Amino acid sequence: MEKIKVLTIFGTRPEAVKMAPLVKELEKADEIDSKVCVTAQHREILDQVLELFKIVPDFDMNIMREKQSLTGITARVMEGLEKIYEQVKPDIVLVHGDTTTTFTSALAAFYKQIKVGHVEAGLRTFDKYFPFPEEMNRKLTASLADLHFAPTQSAKNNLLREGVEAGNIFVTGNTVIDAMNYTVENNYKFKVEQLNDIDYSKKVIMVTAHRRENWGAGIENICTAIDELVKENRNVEVIYLVHPNPIVKNKVFKILGNKERIHLLDPLDTKETHNLMNKCYMVMTDSGGLQEEAPHLGTPVLVLRDVTERPEAVEAGTVKLVGADNKEEIVALAQKLINDKALYEGMSRAINPYGDGKASQRICKAIVEYFIKQRMD
Repeated sequence: MEKIKVLTIFGTRPEAVKMAPLVKELEKADEIDSKVCVTAQHREILDQVLELFKIVPDFDMNIMREKQSLTGITARVMEGLEKIYEQVKPDIVLVHGDTTTTFTSALAAFYKQIKVGHVEAGLRTFDKYFPFPEEMNRKLTASLADLHFAPTQSAKNNLLREGVEAGNIFVTGNTVIDAMNYTVENNYKFKVEQLNDIDYSKKVIMVTAHRRENWGAGIENICTAIDELVKENRNVEVIYLVHPNPIVKNKVFKILGNKERIHLLDPLDTKETHNLMNKCYMVMTDSGGLQEEAPHLGTPVLVLRDVTERPEAVEAGTVKLVGADNKEEIVALAQKLINDKALYEGMSRAINPYGDGKASQRICKAIVEYFIKQRMD
C-alpha cells in the first residue's frame, strides 16, 4: 500500500505539547509518511517544546509578529499553507484543539479538498465568546473535519448532538497524558534554581491566570485572594507563573510583588511546569490544559473560571470551578482544600478522566484503518 501522507500542523506551545507524542507515534508507523509544519503563532515557547521532544519541523512558517491580531494570524496562515499543501499533497492534515492556527489550517485544507483530522475534538462551553476565540475555533474546525479524535465520551456526545457521524468519531483519551510520560521524572532538579530552594513539604500552590476574560477585575480578585491566603496560612507558599502580557503582569506585580512566601516567576517550559505540578499541593488556574494535566499527577485543581469546556474533570472530582468574580469565594474554597484532609484526598485520588497515556497510539491506528478502508472501497 502506498504510504499515507500525514501533515501535522500546530503553532502554539499547548498544541505542541499535545501533538508531540502523536508526531513521535506517526514517525514509527510503517504505513505513514509523516511531516510536520509549525506556524509559530507563538515562537520562543513553541521552540522549547520542539527541543524537548526532539522534533525538527519540515516546514516553519514563522508567522509571529509583535502585537499580532487574530486577523493577521489568520491571513498569514492561510496564505502560507496554500503553498505548503500544494507541495506536500497530504492525504490528511492533523490539527489540534482550538487555536487560530487550528481553525485556519482546517479551512485552508478544506479549500484544497484535503481531509482534516481534529485532535482533542468535541470540547464545548456552549458560549461562543467564552473562551474567545477558542470556542468558535473548536466548532468551526469540527464542521470542517473528517475524522474527530475526541478525548472523552462526553466530547463525543457533543459532536453527535451537532450531527457528526458516529463512525467518524474516535474516543482516544487526551494526548497530553501521553506527553507526561516523557516529561515527569522522580527526583527532578529544576533549571530555575529558585524552585529547588522551595520546601515542598509545605502546602505549595502553583498559580497561572492570564485568560482574556479575567483581565482587569478577575486578575485583581485572584491576586488579592492569594495575598489573603498566604497571610492566613503560615504553611502555604505560592508560585505564580506570570504571563508576560503587560495587562496581566503589571497588575500581578502591583498586588503581589515583594510579598513573603509569594514567588512571581516567568512562565516555565513544559518539563519544568509538569514537574512543578507534580511537587505542588494544588493548582489554581484559568488554563484549560492544566485541568487535564494536574489530575494525572494527583494534584487538585481550582479553576478560576465560571465555565469549563472540560466538564469531565468536574464530574470526576479532580477539579472544582470557583470563578474569578468573587475574592471571598476563591479564598473560601482554597481554605477548604488547605484544611479539609478528606476533601483534598478525595480530589487527589479521583480517577483522571482523560486517559491512560495511549491516545496517540489510538489516533495513529484509526488513521491507518480509515485509509485502508477508503482505498479498498
